[in-house]
Amino acid sequence: MKQSSKCAIGGIVSALSLVLMISVAIIPFLTYALPALAGVLIIFIVIEIDKKWAFGVYSAVGILAFLLVHDKEVAMMYIAFFGYYPIIKALLESKMPVALGWIIKVLLFNVTMVAAYVVLIYLMGITVDEIAEYGGKVAVPMLLGAGTVAFVAYDIALTRIISLYMVKWRKYFKRYFK
Repeated sequence: MKQSSKCAIGGIVSALSLVLMISVAIIPFLTYALPALAGVLIIFIVIEIDKKWAFGVYSAVGILAFLLVHDKEVAMMYIAFFGYYPIIKALLESKMPVALGWIIKVLLFNVTMVAAYVVLIYLMGITVDEIAEYGGKVAVPMLLGAGTVAFVAYDIALTRIISLYMVKWRKYFKRYFK
C-alpha cells in the first residue's frame, strides 16, 4: 500500500473517531458506546496497514479527543482502553492460548477502568453520578461486574466484525485503497 493511501486511511479513521466522540454532546447516553465504536475503527488500520500505524492513529485521536471532546469521561474511555484495545486484541489472540488470552483481556479491562476512574475522580475532579448515588462500597463492584459483562460482549462483537470484514468487505476496501 502506498504511503499516501496509509495517510488517507489514517486521516479518515481519525476524523470518524473524533466525530463519534464529539457527538456525545448530542447523544449523551452513549458515553461508553461511542468511544467503543471509535475503537472499532482502529481494526481497519490493524488489518490493512499494521500495528505501528494503528498506535499512531490511536495516539493522534487520543490527544485530539482530550483537547476537543467536551465530555472528558468519553475521551478518557477512549484513551484508557477502547482506542488501543483492538491492537492489543490482535496481539493477544495471535500469540496466546484462548483461555490465557481471555484472562489477560478481562484483567486489562478491569485494571484500566479502575485507573481511568481514579484519574477522572481524583486528578480531574469529575464526579461519577452512580458512585455518588450508591456509595463506593456497592457501586464500584457492581459497575465493574456490569462493565466486565459488557466488555466480553464487546470482544465477541469485535471478533465477529473482524470476521465479517475479512470475508465480505475487504475486497471492496482493497478496490478503493491500493
